[in-house]
Amino acid sequence: MTKIILIADDELPLRLLVRTTLEDENYKIYEAEDGREALELAEQISPDLFLLDNMMPEIDGITVCKELRANPKFSDRPIIMLTARTQQRDIEIGKAAGANHYLTKPFSPLELINLVEEILS
Repeated sequence: MTKIILIADDELPLRLLVRTTLEDENYKIYEAEDGREALELAEQISPDLFLLDNMMPEIDGITVCKELRANPKFSDRPIIMLTARTQQRDIEIGKAAGANHYLTKPFSPLELINLVEEILS
């Protein structure tokens, strides 16, 4: 069964990298370029996994993460923060908001594949 992944990042090259890295017969990738679009799209497609950038226009990734956790429909769905914010405090904020994992940019595509496979298997 194909799993649905939503990547929310305002940087097109990063979204394309994630799509190229992950999309195959097992994963269908949807993209949002800001937090507001991510929340709207989530309601439409009900992703199995969220990949959220922290720093986005409209609504930042931490706020999106908190809103997803507050929504019973998504409260148990895995969330990976995929962000350039690398300080320990940033990681703690992401985890406190409800993120299951925190990958910092630049990241290894292999590390992303392995993490996604581990989460969705």
